[in-house]
Parts: sequence; C-alpha cells; structure tokens
Amino acid sequence: MSFSVSGQETPSWFSESLLHLPDEVAEAATAGKRVMLYFGQDGCPYCKRLMEVNFRQRATVERMQQRFVALALNVWGDREVTWIDGSAISEKQLAARLKVQFTPTLIFLDEKGGIALRLNGYYAPERFNAALDYASGRISRAEFESVREKKSNESLNDQPFFTRTRSGKPLAMLFETPYCAECDALHREVFTRAEVLEQLGKFDVMRFPVPGKEALSLKVEYVPTLVLLDARGREALRLEAYFRPFHVAGALDYVASGAYRTEPSFQRFLQLKSDGMRSRGVQVDLWK
Repeated sequence: MSFSVSGQETPSWFSESLLHLPDEVAEAATAGKRVMLYFGQDGCPYCKRLMEVNFRQRATVERMQQRFVALALNVWGDREVTWIDGSAISEKQLAARLKVQFTPTLIFLDEKGGIALRLNGYYAPERFNAALDYASGRISRAEFESVREKKSNESLNDQPFFTRTRSGKPLAMLFETPYCAECDALHREVFTRAEVLEQLGKFDVMRFPVPGKEALSLKVEYVPTLVLLDARGREALRLEAYFRPFHVAGALDYVASGAYRTEPSFQRFLQLKSDGMRSRGVQVDLWK
C-alpha cells in the first residue's frame, strides 16, 4: 500500500518503517539487499518526476524491489529517525546533518551502514538505472560513469557567456562531458531562458571537462555539475544533476545575492523566493 511523505505519494514497495536504521540495514543485509533513503519535500517537481517516470518503468522497479529497501523521509519532517551511530534525531535534523540541499536526494547505505552512493537531484531513467546497478555492487564506478542518456551530442556545447579570465565576480564552474543528454538539455532548455541569463550575467562562467584537474580538485563525480564560488573563491553551492530553469536561476541568485551567508538552506531560500513571487501575483511553475 502506498503512502504519502512530504506530499508525494510513494510506490507501494516503499517500506513503512519505524526508521531505526541500524535494524533496517541489518535486516536488509540478511535479505541480500541494501537500504535506500529518499529525501523529498512537498511541491518538489523532481520528486514527482522520479515517482511518475522512473518508478513507473519496469526495469527500474524490478531493480529497486530486488535489491533495496526504500525508506522515504521528509526534509522538513519531525518523525524520529535513529541514525547508524544510534543517535535519535528528527527527519529534518538528519537532512541537515547529511547536508541535503536538493530534493530528491537518494542515499544508498551498504551492509554496514556506510554510504555506498549519494544522488543529489533527479537522474533520468538510463543513468538512474546505472546508479542502482552501482549502488547494489553490480557494476564498477567507471561503468556507472560511462552511462549517458541516448541521443546526446558528441561534442561539448559552447556558449557566448563562457569566459577564460576572471573579472572579480563570483564564478560559475560548469563541468560536462560529451555524450551527455542532461548536459545538452541544460544548454537547450535552461541556458536559453532570460531569467537564467540575467543571473549568469552576475558571474564569470567557465566550462571544464570531466575528467580534468579542476574536476579532480573539486571531487566532481557527475555531469552536468555546476559549482558556484563566491567572489573570494570559496564554494557556496553546487548542483550535481539536471535542474530546471527556476532552480538554476534561484541557485545563481542565492550565491550572487550573498543570501547563502545568512540562509544555510538553499531549499528554504527557494521556498521563500517562490512564496514572494506568488504574493506579487507572479505565476511560479517549478518545472517549466
């Protein structure tokens, strides 16, 4: 039977758990499975896409049911969770401890409670299935990283706002590879939007290949990744998956405005921003 967490109806194969994670991990291991923690929130279009697209595909559902115990958590929730170390804290406190900045965030735990894989944001079906294969130990990291969505460009996309030198502005570092459908979509659907271009104008924007020394230095593991540095060169935020225009524009504003210094939660900043827009009569569509 399905149930709702943070406004999202989860599939019937999600576990209705007491959220005592040491027991969950041990029981899953006995059954030859691992635990997956899903962090969601109300009104999250990426969570909805995960539920309605990925979790409606047979290959994905079979992987999940056979290999994982799926537990749903609300990033703003108050239910008590016993973490791997035995500490009892609320859902929102655990989200803060694990530095969950995006929804959905999926954290896969191995048989000892260690983090086998973390996915920040939405992954389209082909790469998501590869992530499940890697998180369950079926394929190597290299094999997971080699999977790209179909119909992707052979070369990197170019943009007129890319620069080779710093001007003293905050820096947006875009990490990409060829054959990356999500990178192509970022250029096609996000970097063409006026609100995104307006915010990008507040940054020096540089593109870097993966692998590369910059990617290695910043421990960039996924593409596309957008790392936002403040004017002093300190990392303020990174986006490690494909995001829609509203979220990219919001992330850029979050850093360029300096809001990240007083509001540690990007999700809270984005929520307040969208609430303010709605109060002014502006229609906010988080997916478009």
